[in-house]
Amino acid sequence: MLRQSFTEQGKRVLKIEQQALIELEQFIDQHFDHACQLMFNCVGRIIVIGMGKSGHIGNKIAATLASTGSPAFFVHPGEASHGDLGMITRDDVVMCISNSGETNEVLSIIPVLKRIGAKMISLTGNPDSTMAKLADVHVCIKVSKEACPLGLAPTASTTATLVMGDAMAVALLEARGFTADDFALSHPGGSLGKRLLLCLRDVMHSDDATPIIDQTQSIKDALIEMSAKGLGMTAVVNQQRQLVGLFTDGDLRRILEQRVDIHSTPISQVMTRSCTTADADMLAAEALNIMEVKRINGLIIVDKHNTPIGALNMQDLLKAGVL
Repeated sequence: MLRQSFTEQGKRVLKIEQQALIELEQFIDQHFDHACQLMFNCVGRIIVIGMGKSGHIGNKIAATLASTGSPAFFVHPGEASHGDLGMITRDDVVMCISNSGETNEVLSIIPVLKRIGAKMISLTGNPDSTMAKLADVHVCIKVSKEACPLGLAPTASTTATLVMGDAMAVALLEARGFTADDFALSHPGGSLGKRLLLCLRDVMHSDDATPIIDQTQSIKDALIEMSAKGLGMTAVVNQQRQLVGLFTDGDLRRILEQRVDIHSTPISQVMTRSCTTADADMLAAEALNIMEVKRINGLIIVDKHNTPIGALNMQDLLKAGVL
């Protein structure tokens, strides 16, 4: 009975919050457009301010703005009243968040914001509130009801605020022409940065670690080279050191079924001639896509003369955090 009650309540909350988001669409209007334009034209920073649950949401909105091309940070209104207002300049745009629009800690610093000359955007659930009237532009985040059955704990209202912040951040991202490379520059330490910035030259096996044999050598020689380099493949080159083929573990299984003499048969007779190659400057994420589409486990990296300069397999991309 308890489990059933929990699931019923959980579904009830989801329905209420889903309805709140549906209702939120009506507030994506000229006020939303004006707010985005203010932030787009901002030559300083976007400062997000909120108290309590609105502060937690504001912190996330500031982080999302900052990571999508709109420099922003969060300032706690309590700390603002005790010195942190010095972070704000007339070139900044300040986003004040309060569901009621009457949060004392936020209202108390608005006169200073006006004195500084910073532009102000308010996000409230009450268009007639003090905060809404004092702002340069007000964006409504009103919800018909909270998911909390007591109507007290901010639930649907905080969800609506967060989604409105996401809508602004993405709208600004599009307007700025923010790219995947731009995103990676602000996420260099995470897997996103690795996926977007890492090139094959950063992860490939090169120099003596590259598996290479001459096309005149035998299958046995190829197996020795593959075992020594541990990539499950070897590049096959001609006398000019240009790539002419590839020999892999899969090729080995196929020739063993045919009872080919590995001691006397030249590798050129059993190698794969049409093999997929890559450039050292190719993004690792792009190489991963090629390998998945072609269902191959490794790549030979060649230079402009088609000379092998490196090799890697799926395990290398996994270790580098690209997968």
